[in-house]
Amino acid sequence: MPIDSRIGEHKQKSIRKKLYDLNWFIVFIIVCVACIGFSMLYSVAGGNIDPWAKSQFIRFFIGLTAMVIIAIIDVRVWMFLAYPFYIFALSMLVVVDVIGVKGNGSQRWLDLGFINLQPSELMKIALVMALARCFHCLSDDDTLKLKNLIKPIILIILPVVLVYRQPDLGTTILIAIGGITLLFAAGVRLWIFVASAVALIPATIGFWQFLKPYQKQRILTFLDPEKDPLGAGYHIIQSKIALGSGGIYGKGFIQGTQSQLNFLPEKHTDFIFTVIAEELGLIGGLVLLLLYLILLGYAMLISISVKSQFGRLLVLGMATTFFLYMFINIAMVMGLLPVVGVPLPLVSYGGSAMLTLLVGFGFIFSASIHKETYIPRGGSFA
Repeated sequence: MPIDSRIGEHKQKSIRKKLYDLNWFIVFIIVCVACIGFSMLYSVAGGNIDPWAKSQFIRFFIGLTAMVIIAIIDVRVWMFLAYPFYIFALSMLVVVDVIGVKGNGSQRWLDLGFINLQPSELMKIALVMALARCFHCLSDDDTLKLKNLIKPIILIILPVVLVYRQPDLGTTILIAIGGITLLFAAGVRLWIFVASAVALIPATIGFWQFLKPYQKQRILTFLDPEKDPLGAGYHIIQSKIALGSGGIYGKGFIQGTQSQLNFLPEKHTDFIFTVIAEELGLIGGLVLLLLYLILLGYAMLISISVKSQFGRLLVLGMATTFFLYMFINIAMVMGLLPVVGVPLPLVSYGGSAMLTLLVGFGFIFSASIHKETYIPRGGSFA
């Protein structure tokens, strides 16, 4: 047999083995969560696949394909591409600041013709990759040195400032918390976080004056939604009504009064969890939470088993992003947090968020498939 043929056969078997090693049960769980989203988008459209369910399904299929492709690529490749991808995502944020598409008072999207891309979603992935590579290239002792924190802090601050300028407070919070979580996971001393938090208290108080009027209104509404029940407090009041009216078993599929009669705002995006609670009840909401916990538990197990520091931090960063989506959205619609416009992962309508999460799971799968791959600390790719 010719050498080229043997090489091609070896590569084919290698890819087949990687596909075999892919955790298809977790892929099935991801599909189940997405199907709940398709069903709810079908419901809130009055029993029609247009305008949301059909588009969401197409985006999910594209994202799922990308997830599998990312999963079978060696994790060392993603380490090599971490900084270039970060620079690309940061450049896109700068472009948005100049020529981005405006909508609802914000300038967050780039019109690519076939899709409105939200670069801040790409940055959630790019920041995790860049920080994971940054700390992989540091020894445990070097991570403890204050001077070595300058670079990762700059990596976090740059996108935070650019995203806040859009303005997008919800995504700004997600990026900042995700970055800080990775600093902690990398082994940065706890006293640095405590000292930073204490030092930022005066700045946090003064930060109020830099908030946009609608952002201030969201916080005030969170503290007292009943103060303006037909205005600023309308969203959260209707959300709580929908949550409570579903009871244990729900009103039935496409039978929710708050959503079907259009009392519930943003029912296909930010407040879709309330549609689930109203139509499928407490049981439906708990089933979705159980599926989320399975996905998060899987990511935690992978982070423990991965040998490389880059792979471990990559998985933890992607899992943190997924958790923040879930936690902030559900707490937001329950009135436990201000409304900041964070979608429910894999369920809310939206192409950029869907792609971000599926790509994130692609990296988690890649780390899992290549968990035995050893990557020397200090930046070597040997």
